[in-house]
Amino acid sequence: MTKHVDIDGVRLHLATPDPSRGEWIGQSEVLKQLLACWLTVDDADLPLAPRVTGPPGIGKTTLAMAGARQRHQDLYVYQCTADTRPEDLLVTPVLSDEGRIRYHASPLVTAMITGGICVLDEGNRMNEKSWASLAPLLDHRRYVESIIAGITISAHPDFRCAVTMNEDESTFEIPDYILSRLQPTLSLEHPSREDELAILEYHLPFADVEILNLTVEFLQQAHELKLDFSTRDGINVLRYTLKRLASDPEHPLSRDSAWAEAVIGCLGEDALDLQSLAARKQVSLGGNIVPMGLGDFFFAADDPLHPDADADADDDDDSDEPDEREP
Repeated sequence: MTKHVDIDGVRLHLATPDPSRGEWIGQSEVLKQLLACWLTVDDADLPLAPRVTGPPGIGKTTLAMAGARQRHQDLYVYQCTADTRPEDLLVTPVLSDEGRIRYHASPLVTAMITGGICVLDEGNRMNEKSWASLAPLLDHRRYVESIIAGITISAHPDFRCAVTMNEDESTFEIPDYILSRLQPTLSLEHPSREDELAILEYHLPFADVEILNLTVEFLQQAHELKLDFSTRDGINVLRYTLKRLASDPEHPLSRDSAWAEAVIGCLGEDALDLQSLAARKQVSLGGNIVPMGLGDFFFAADDPLHPDADADADDDDDSDEPDEREP
């Protein structure tokens, strides 16, 4: 690949494609949806820039990698953070050994120039100022303006983009004028038991079947209880378990002991009792609070003026009062 390119007299040094090769397992429909977003159906048509949402660790970036591989295009990944600046996203000046300024294109701009695919990973951690610099790229204009280098960079016709977003609290609200450009939303869910087992086997083909099944059952129970443990967590638990079993061949731990130690080390001691952890989470989110009516804000529960108490009292009176028709 060309190491640099000249635009309006400014030499840009290009980034290197991501060499990762992630295999997409299960949930084939969402991969089809992603590839459909990147299609053009006419010379006048433009590709879409979808946002891929879901909990951390379930394979959003891997999905984009699989899409890039199916399209036989280079993949570039840019990790968004809270302190990402517009020049970080586009072109960054670097002082060379000769004392001259060299302009380095970001992974995003490199994908634009070479016709690759860029994934803006965890895009909702990025501030509005940085998003504003991408507004013309994400609509029909398909270009960015680098204030640092003083040039306008147009996107190659083959350039494609997607944005991943985690569903957690440590993120920014993305402005509406950007969200309207990041369409459609593709939602990823936790995988089924069969798919999750296949994913773990793909990443750890040398793992013992018993430990694999134990980890999958743990993850599936966590998913059912709406806990935040992901497939990535399961992979880490498995890796640590296998390393602990192999660390002292003369005094090996039992499988159960090594696995429990791995769960505590990776996910915390509370993870050994998923039911209790889920119950505490529900309480912390207000799951044990009885829904309140409007009258609860103005009257005590036993106040005879409480609107709901009247109905209850009438019902009680009716049930306790003797029937006058009886002799």
